[in-house]
Amino acid sequence: MFKKILIANRGEIACRVIKSARKMGIKTVAVYSDADRDALHVEMADESVHIGPPAAAHSYLVIEKIVDACKATGAEAVHPGYGFLSEREAFPVALAKAGIVFIGPNPGAIAAMGDKIESKKAAAKAKVSTVPGYLGEISDATHAIKIAAEIGYPVMIKASAGGGGKGMRIAWSEKEVADGFNASRSEAKSSFGDDRMFIEKFIVNPRHIEIQLLGDKHGNVIYLGERECSIQRRNQKVIEEAPSPLLDEKTRKAMGEQAVALAKAVGYDSAGTVEFVAGQDKSFFFLEMNTRLQVEHPVTELITGIDLVEQMIRVAAGEKLTLTQKDVKLNGWAVESRIYAEDPYRNFLPSIGRLVKYRPPAESCVGGVTVRNDTGVTEGGEISMYYDPMIAKLVTHAATRDAAIDAQAEALDAFYIDGISHNVPFLTSLMQHPRWRSGNISTGFIAEEFPEGFVPRAPEGAQFHTMAAVAAAIDHKSNLRRRAISDQMGGKPVRFASARVVHIGKAVQRLDVSGGDRAPIYVTLVDEKGVRGKTLEIISAWSPGEPVWTGTIGGAHAAVQVRPMLNGVNLAYRGIQAPAYVYTEREAELVAIMPVKVPADMSKYLLCPMPGLIKALHVKEGQEVKAGDNLAVVEAMKMENLLRAERDGVVKKVNAKAGDSLAVDAVILEFV
Repeated sequence: MFKKILIANRGEIACRVIKSARKMGIKTVAVYSDADRDALHVEMADESVHIGPPAAAHSYLVIEKIVDACKATGAEAVHPGYGFLSEREAFPVALAKAGIVFIGPNPGAIAAMGDKIESKKAAAKAKVSTVPGYLGEISDATHAIKIAAEIGYPVMIKASAGGGGKGMRIAWSEKEVADGFNASRSEAKSSFGDDRMFIEKFIVNPRHIEIQLLGDKHGNVIYLGERECSIQRRNQKVIEEAPSPLLDEKTRKAMGEQAVALAKAVGYDSAGTVEFVAGQDKSFFFLEMNTRLQVEHPVTELITGIDLVEQMIRVAAGEKLTLTQKDVKLNGWAVESRIYAEDPYRNFLPSIGRLVKYRPPAESCVGGVTVRNDTGVTEGGEISMYYDPMIAKLVTHAATRDAAIDAQAEALDAFYIDGISHNVPFLTSLMQHPRWRSGNISTGFIAEEFPEGFVPRAPEGAQFHTMAAVAAAIDHKSNLRRRAISDQMGGKPVRFASARVVHIGKAVQRLDVSGGDRAPIYVTLVDEKGVRGKTLEIISAWSPGEPVWTGTIGGAHAAVQVRPMLNGVNLAYRGIQAPAYVYTEREAELVAIMPVKVPADMSKYLLCPMPGLIKALHVKEGQEVKAGDNLAVVEAMKMENLLRAERDGVVKKVNAKAGDSLAVDAVILEFV
């Protein structure tokens, strides 16, 4: 077995590999760019080597720098993680020449299956059913339009060396092919150093299901069940689960055996994934093979009990698999949420900045429910514009799908992040969505259910009462604390019920609050006529200043995020994020007559929707534009975002130029 390995990656996957290596008694070496000098994976590893400037093309993608780092530290093997060099055939070849072991498949398997175009050719040769498409070289956008017309719309434009949703677009028309082809090619070039593209038919209302494989260097290959990754946004997976709610045992076996046959045909010898597009009728077609560890591998680990990283290391060291197909048992259900640095209220645009607070839920295994958080950041760390926006992967495992989703919802409620925008509110809201919970999903789920983007729900019913009760309890406990500090009323707790009025959005709830001196707080709901209703007993060890309120309300457990503000608290619960103002009855009367502040009209400005780099400007001062015309391209976190005109107009002033780095809401253009 290896004594020391190097991880040619960063972020959460580098940390994940370090954990398994440490468990196996193997020392680790981290590599880092200027942007990652203080990153968690650098801190966790036994040694670290600086490999260059922030841009991946000058650091993490430079094979020679990785080889030199291995030689300098004596690392015997390299784990590539995912992305970067993980599916670059030249990487294991270069490592082998230097006498270093690649913890992944052999170069031949990468060449045959890691390349999206070649993998489809290999699958077709093996008589595996594939999605109709064009696998030849596509010269330019005009050629792409011709091919798309022959295949029939809609089509999927994909980067041959792609992964993680980069270099991928769905096109429904000639214009979308033209725009999408050029943008995808540019993304592919910057992310993978390879701008070859292919086009295939896009299956309407599909489901994305993948089979996890594990092979060794002795000809043994097994499959470890499936994962469903249908909840996607912009072709980027957001939620994954294992097993799939669609499959039955017969279909699972058929998909698994087909994946194994394909892997054996190319001599596959590591962890890998065969991806399928599945119809709602359980029909399925081969999409591609990822010759690496997948982002979503934790859900497979939790339902099988198999450490995939450990198995990859053992296989690379020449060991035989100790597992056979009959040894693989699926236990319970696992759900994974990808926590991204992006703003769900601004069409999920990337967000960068410092993690002023980062308090994930505690990892645990209690009562048959497991909570796992794979992360590569710490409080005070920086989310850079140079890399993928993933902050963490939150995974829950339980006996049933409903129980795993419930556990995920509660864990998300307790996931506290400040300093940047993030998608936790959206993920938490999604966990309550009836269609998601029913399992009736497809890759179009987010676009279909959130056509206008994510708009937070207004609190209502039990959720509103929970938030109102927590706001009142926090206000009451804070008042008790202030009285004790100031010795007001002798520092003694109030023995009578205090009347309060809680405003959350447009909803109003009158309450009577009492208790709380190291004892339960009691909140009684009062209707508009002053009639007292249900009384809720609230038990919590929360203290002022803690970012997450946890406790029981009427016997039901709840976790609510708390951000202090004047006259109340800003609460986040079950995907609802709203300020909760707590007033005395007199204060509530005065608030009701206060004038409403009207926001400024910004309709004549094109604002930068995220911190990013201006890649291109398509207009100039004095130019007339029509609704839908291309205005500018902003790049952030390896994704290009095309900004279009929302209405007809004339450009009055251009405030930026290509190459400028802009902050969020910076003015790019002004219109007459």
